[in-house]
Amino acid sequence: MGNLCAPAVPWWQSVGKNEITNRLGMAAKIYTNKDANLKSLKKKTLAVIGFGSQGHAHALNLKDSGFKVIIGLYKKSKSREVAKKLGFEVMDTADAVKAADVIFVATPDTVIPAVYNKDIAPNITKGKTLLFSHGFAVHFKTIKLPKNIDVILVAPKGPGHTVRSQFVAGKGVPGLIAIHQDVTGKAKETALAWAAGIGSGRAGIFETNFREETVTDLFGEQVVLCGGASALVKAGFEVLVEAGYQPEMAYFECLHELKLIVDLMNEQGIAGMRFSISETAEWGDVSVGPKIIDASVKKRMKQQLKEIENGKFAKEWIAEYEGGYKKFNVLRKEGANHQIEKVGEKLRSTMSWIKHSKIKKGASQASLISSSK
Repeated sequence: MGNLCAPAVPWWQSVGKNEITNRLGMAAKIYTNKDANLKSLKKKTLAVIGFGSQGHAHALNLKDSGFKVIIGLYKKSKSREVAKKLGFEVMDTADAVKAADVIFVATPDTVIPAVYNKDIAPNITKGKTLLFSHGFAVHFKTIKLPKNIDVILVAPKGPGHTVRSQFVAGKGVPGLIAIHQDVTGKAKETALAWAAGIGSGRAGIFETNFREETVTDLFGEQVVLCGGASALVKAGFEVLVEAGYQPEMAYFECLHELKLIVDLMNEQGIAGMRFSISETAEWGDVSVGPKIIDASVKKRMKQQLKEIENGKFAKEWIAEYEGGYKKFNVLRKEGANHQIEKVGEKLRSTMSWIKHSKIKKGASQASLISSSK
C-alpha cells in the first residue's frame, strides 16, 4: 500500500498562483480565512430560512463562529422544536426576513418560489442580501429578484451533515462563492465572510458564477455521483445475482467495496487509487472500464448536459413537483424495495464499525446528526 495520508494543507494553499493556474488549466480564484473579513457580518443579523441539511449546518456553524443567527420557518414546520433545542430564536419566515440583514434561502429548489413569493419578496428591503447555496432558482429564473438587493451564493461542496461534522472537528469543506447582484459594493465581502463562517475558509473558497455552479452541480448529481453511481451499482448487482451468484457476494463486490475505492480516489486521485490496488484489479480497471463506460455512455452524458443547460431538466422537475411527485414517488419506492437494499441492511448489521442510524419516517434532517449539538 502506498502513503494514503492526505496532505497537511490543501495543495492550493502551498503553491503559488501560477502553479494553481497551470494545474487547473484556468486562472482559479481561491480564497481562505485570511481573505475573509468576518467583522463585516458580526453586527448583522443572519436569517436561515429552512432547517434541513444545509440550513442546520450553516446556522450552527455560523452561530459557533460568533454570528447572530435566527431561523425562519413556517408555523407547522417539524424543524421548529429541533432548532429551538439547539439554541436558536425561531420566527415565522416573513418576520425573519424583516429582522435580518442577510437572508439565506435554504429550502428545496421546488419550494423556493412559493416561499419567496409569499414571505420573502414582500419583506426584503433595499440593501439587504439574499443568499443561496445552489443557483437553481436564480439561474432558471423561478423567482423574480428586485434590483436593489445583493444576491450571492455560498455553496459548500458537501452535504450539510458533512459541513457540520467537519466544522466540529476543526476542519472545513471547500466551498464556492458567486455574485449575481452587487448593489452595495460589498456582496463579495459578505460571501467570503459567510463561507469562512461555515468553515470553508479552512479548506478553500473557489469563485464561480451562478450558471457554472448550477449546471455542474446538476450534471454531477445526475450523471456521476447519484444517478450514475447508483445505477452502475444496481446493474452490477443484478448481473451477478441473475447469473446465479449469492446476493451477499454481489453486494460486497458491487456496493460495499465501492467506498474503499472512492476513499482512495478522494485521497490520492485515480492514479493513486491504482497504485494501491493489485495489478490484476488495475488491469481490469484500465482494460475493461472503457468497454463499460464507452463512447455511447459519454454521448448520453453530453445529451444530459444539454438538457440541463437548455432548461429542459428544470422544467420537467418543476412539473413533477407541481403534479404531486407521482412519477418521483413511484421510482423512489421501487428503489427502496430493490433486493440490494434488503441484502445490504442485513450485511451492514454485522459491521460494527459502520454507524447505524435508522431514518424515521417524517424525521427532520437536522435531528439525525448528533454532532449538530
